[in-house]
Amino acid sequence: MRKVGLGAAALCAAALAFGIGVFLSEQESISYDVAAVAAAALEAPRRATHLATPQPLKALYMTSYVAGHSARREALLSLLEQSELNAAVIDIKDYSGAIAFTVEDPLLVTVGASENRIPDIREFIERLHDKGVYVIGRISVFQDPKLAAHRSDWAVIRESDSAVWRDRKGLSWIDVGAREAWDYTVALAKESYEIGFDELNFDYVRFPSDGDMNDIAYPWSKGRTKSEILGEFFSFLAQELKPIGVILSADLFGMTTTNKDDLNIGQVLEVALRHFDYVAPMVYPSHYPTGFLGIQNPAAEPYRVIRYSLDRAWDRASTTPEKIRPWLQDFDLGAEYTADMVRAQIQAVYDSGFTSWMLWDPSNRYTQDALLTE
Repeated sequence: MRKVGLGAAALCAAALAFGIGVFLSEQESISYDVAAVAAAALEAPRRATHLATPQPLKALYMTSYVAGHSARREALLSLLEQSELNAAVIDIKDYSGAIAFTVEDPLLVTVGASENRIPDIREFIERLHDKGVYVIGRISVFQDPKLAAHRSDWAVIRESDSAVWRDRKGLSWIDVGAREAWDYTVALAKESYEIGFDELNFDYVRFPSDGDMNDIAYPWSKGRTKSEILGEFFSFLAQELKPIGVILSADLFGMTTTNKDDLNIGQVLEVALRHFDYVAPMVYPSHYPTGFLGIQNPAAEPYRVIRYSLDRAWDRASTTPEKIRPWLQDFDLGAEYTADMVRAQIQAVYDSGFTSWMLWDPSNRYTQDALLTE
């Protein structure tokens, strides 16, 4: 065994490289095993690299199933390479509560939500990075049947019998006020960032909006306003994640740009803008009610709906309009969405003064003719 004496300064430099805490005076030295340190270097976990946020950002959404399916993801990679798109939003945890890859944090492991749909997640992110694609990880937060099943005491309940409440799709929710559940979200966010995701996008950051709303109770949130509790959660995310360098974004209902109330789900645009780097209103024309702006079928008039909604967002974003990054519709609902209709939405973004946007299609089949080529 060959041993070498290191001065304190050199030792500290070596220790820092491997994340080892060492406290020595400048006069002290220590002997160490060269072979052991070399072996430790080989076994040390890879440190993920992160890309800077592109300006403007133009993204598509990818489910964890598609991201884990070689043929389907190759088609989307080709679209990313051949078009103006420069970013991908990939599910980390979706509406089912399933986590898309194997996790190591004990809190996450205990819930048992990992389905490992993307077994090569690190390699896939590295491949995207090599192509210059910025990678956003999407986390569905409070709509989480798996976490609610594991900790039913954190769940939204039925007022009539205290059983776990379910929405119209049969999915259960976590009460926003259950602060212990916040740690679960942060643990998943930190592990995802370490894997290589450049940005973390939080969806379903709200109270439920459909189902039997006459028989619903929030044991952890009662007695307080929904927007106040949600604002505290936003603050918690920023406090826990921004110091380690995570870029944070949140998805909001599209009508948060035009409504001053919290839509009875706790979401207020100005509150989200205070805590996130980017806010993504889901201004899908098909999701606006009949009669919005006097339009019988808002889905059929995407430019008008989005232009009006984003003009209001610009006014309300005040000194931080660059934080607004809307989701746009590329799926058929209320109308058949042609390339011209998808492009009209993009033009509405630009005409409202914004530059970034993201395309949503739950089936991940995007309208290539709506996109500019490089």
